[in-house]
Amino acid sequence: MKNLERLYSDRAGKMRKSVIRELLKVAQDPEIISFAGGLPSPNSFPIKDLEGVIQSVMEKHGKTALQYGTTQGLLELRDSIAERAYKDGMKDITADNVIITSGSQQALDAIGKLFLNPGDTALVGLPTYLGGINAFRSYESSLTGIPLDKDGMRIDLLEETIKNLLKADVTPKFIYVVPTFQNPAGVIMPESRRKQLVDIANEYDLIIIEDDPYGKLSYDADHIKPIKTFDDEGHVIFMSTFSKILSPGFRLAWTIASDELTRKLEICKQALDLCTNTFTQFIASEFMRRGSMDLHIMKINEMYKPKRDLMMDAMEKYFPEGYVCNKPKGGMFAWVTLPEGIDTEIMFLDAIKNKVAYVHGKAFHVDGGGGRSMRLNFSYPSNDQIGEGMKRLASVIERKLETLTV
Repeated sequence: MKNLERLYSDRAGKMRKSVIRELLKVAQDPEIISFAGGLPSPNSFPIKDLEGVIQSVMEKHGKTALQYGTTQGLLELRDSIAERAYKDGMKDITADNVIITSGSQQALDAIGKLFLNPGDTALVGLPTYLGGINAFRSYESSLTGIPLDKDGMRIDLLEETIKNLLKADVTPKFIYVVPTFQNPAGVIMPESRRKQLVDIANEYDLIIIEDDPYGKLSYDADHIKPIKTFDDEGHVIFMSTFSKILSPGFRLAWTIASDELTRKLEICKQALDLCTNTFTQFIASEFMRRGSMDLHIMKINEMYKPKRDLMMDAMEKYFPEGYVCNKPKGGMFAWVTLPEGIDTEIMFLDAIKNKVAYVHGKAFHVDGGGGRSMRLNFSYPSNDQIGEGMKRLASVIERKLETLTV
């Protein structure tokens, strides 16, 4: 066919590749030390435990586990998730409020499909998770960024922005936040600000999308209740995933929402894939039934905390003066801002030549900002790679700074 372009929808023409996925292709060279992806360490996967779980699933549930499942997901798994949500402080949550999705990205896509018409406005953090940006923009929406500080999204600027939008006859549809060990900034929204966020959602009749992939990866922080805990009017959709605490290859995540929102999300999902992988749902359910999840999360945290410390120490040792990086108390990322004059998107090519990779900050900004910033992942590389990779990256930064003073 000579001219496919004329056949594509307007929406297809506005789709953009994921910056991170494209960077990961570049970083496939085995000589490159990559801090780019948000990958868990393969050493964190409970392979031996899962061997026994899989054998048990096949023996006890083989015929069911290999069959189609319900759109909402395996009841036993949803029961376990609802029980854990109750322990985290969420009240009046049952399995009926839970949907098992094919990864968090499917949930983000379903949310975009459910709420966004072309030209609609959604509110996101500056910076915020690239997967959320891509999912919402694919529905031809307009994304307005709310700056973050050390305590996450600034609620004062959020309310000011909402008021200005309403004055301009623009009603935002939802507020998207990653409140715990935020991707990419690593910050934690304190409880007082979470309550304020719910108050704003209630006052202006908005939905909050609470994305929490990293909440259990905590190294120095006290437990903070999810935003959903303070949701008395059904304005919060809570999302989390097994990708960071069990296996990303399982493609298992979940949403928790009010009865009405859950019904709508279920209908959206029926058009996407009918049902999530039944086999991996049985595996995750059996893993949790055996009481293995909490111990496994503890092991992951014991593995990642030294990696975080190695990266922070190497940064302090090798990086030139003038950088800013607040030590993350959990999660998988360090967010670094470099001195004036450096563009990390342009510098990326020099980094690749020096066999080290990261994600530049512009990828996480809907306003074109973040040019001096970069996200570094510490969970995936080995301890030795962290030290060597930071040394390589430091030399790239130093050479860039030298060109600015010439």
